[in-house]
Amino acid sequence: MSAIPPRAVFVTRESDYELLLARHATRDQARFFLDTRGQRIEEVEARHHHFQAVLASARGAVPGDWRQALVRRADLDRFLFAPQDVVVAVGQDGLVANVAKYLAGQPVIGINPAPDLYDGVLVRFAVDRLNQLLRASVAQAAAVEPRTMVQALLDNGETLTALNEIFIGHRSHQSARYRIELATEAEDHSSSGLIVASGTGATGWARSIAEATQCALSLQPVEPAVGYWVREPFPSRATGTTMRAGRLTDQPLIVTSRMNDGGVIFADGIEQDFIAFDWGRQVRLAPAPRALNLVTG
Repeated sequence: MSAIPPRAVFVTRESDYELLLARHATRDQARFFLDTRGQRIEEVEARHHHFQAVLASARGAVPGDWRQALVRRADLDRFLFAPQDVVVAVGQDGLVANVAKYLAGQPVIGINPAPDLYDGVLVRFAVDRLNQLLRASVAQAAAVEPRTMVQALLDNGETLTALNEIFIGHRSHQSARYRIELATEAEDHSSSGLIVASGTGATGWARSIAEATQCALSLQPVEPAVGYWVREPFPSRATGTTMRAGRLTDQPLIVTSRMNDGGVIFADGIEQDFIAFDWGRQVRLAPAPRALNLVTG
C-alpha cells in the first residue's frame, strides 16, 4: 500500500434551501417568497438539515488515519483527484454522473441521503455501510461495476465524456442540421438533435426517445457498447429518416455539423458546459476508453 494514506473525497451539491438563500439573500426573504406561493420554508429547511446530518455521519465514518476532502458539484472541474482517492457521492443519482467524467478509475461509492426522494440506482447505500465500503475499496475487495461511458472526440482534439448520454443538436432545440455516418451508411438529417447513450443512460432520456420512436435497443451498463437515437428526424428531398437508432461498438458514429450558428454538444444534461458545434465541425462518438468504477457491495 502507498505510504500516503487514502483520501475520501465527498461530492455534494447545493441543497434547495441553500439555493433559495443564494437567490433571496436571507431566510426571511426566502420564507416570504414561498409563503406567497402557498409553500413552507420549514419543509425545505428540514430536508437541508437532514442532509447535513447524513453528510456529517458519512464524514465521521472515514477511518481515522485517512485524509478527507469535500467538493461541490460546481467546483468539480477545478478539483484535482488523486489515483488513491475513494470518491463518495452523497446525494441523488445524477451526482454520480456529474463526477464520473473527472475520474480515471477511482472507485465511487454512492450514499443515498433520502431514499424517499431518490431512486438509488447509482447511490445505493445507507450511510451505515460507508466505513466497510471504504476499507474494502482500498483493499480492492469491494464488488465493482465498470460502467461503460460515452466519448465525443472532436476534430480539433477536444473530448467530452459522459456516464449517461451526450447530446448533439441546436442550443435552442430548433431544427438541427447535420450529416450522420456509421460504417458504410450516411444520411443528411434535419431533426431535434440526437443523443448517444450508455447502458446506464438508456434507462433515462434515451428510454423516453426509444419509446416515442419505437426504436428500442438492448444495452447493459457494463457492456462495451453505446446506442444512438435521433429525435424527430424530418423527411424531405434533402434529408432522410432511415438512420434513427443503432448500437455502436467498434465503429464510431460520425456527425458533421451543417448549422451556421447555435450547434452544441453537451454531456449528461449540463447544457451550460457545451462545446460549440457549428458548420463543418465533426465529432466521433463511441464507447469511452475508460469506465466508471461503481462500488456495488
